[in-house]
Parts: sequence; C-alpha cells; structure tokens
Amino acid sequence: MKTFNSLPRLVQFLLLLIPGVNWITEIIVRITAVIEKPSLGNILGLIIAIIVGFAFGWVDLVWVLLFKHLILAK
Repeated sequence: MKTFNSLPRLVQFLLLLIPGVNWITEIIVRITAVIEKPSLGNILGLIIAIIVGFAFGWVDLVWVLLFKHLILAK
C-alpha cells in the first residue's frame, strides 16, 4: 500500500484507469494493506474489491484523484 501511495498521481491514475489492470492493482494493494494493517476497513475493502471488481476500481480512481489514497485503505 505504501508503494502505491508513493507513486506519482499520473501512474496511479493510469493503473486504475485501464480495465483489468485496475482490478489486479486493486487486489494487490488491498492484500498488502491487510498484511500491513489488518483493520476492518482494509479487510472490507479487499472483500468488496474481489466481489465487485471493476466497478469498485472506477470508484477508487475518483477517490485517488480526490483524496490521494484508496477508499477503505488509509
């Protein structure tokens, strides 16, 4: 998660913009967040990302642009 947050905004935007890549990026970042800090928000974010997939990636795209971190993973 720290690695994703340290990337430039343009790279984060591109990773979350491309269908398929956004889902894989989402899963990897969320698994890392759960390993680093197993909080309810991180676990919930991982479960939602796995179930909803691409739609949650698009929401995260907007969230990253506005708040500079993934939703439910701070």
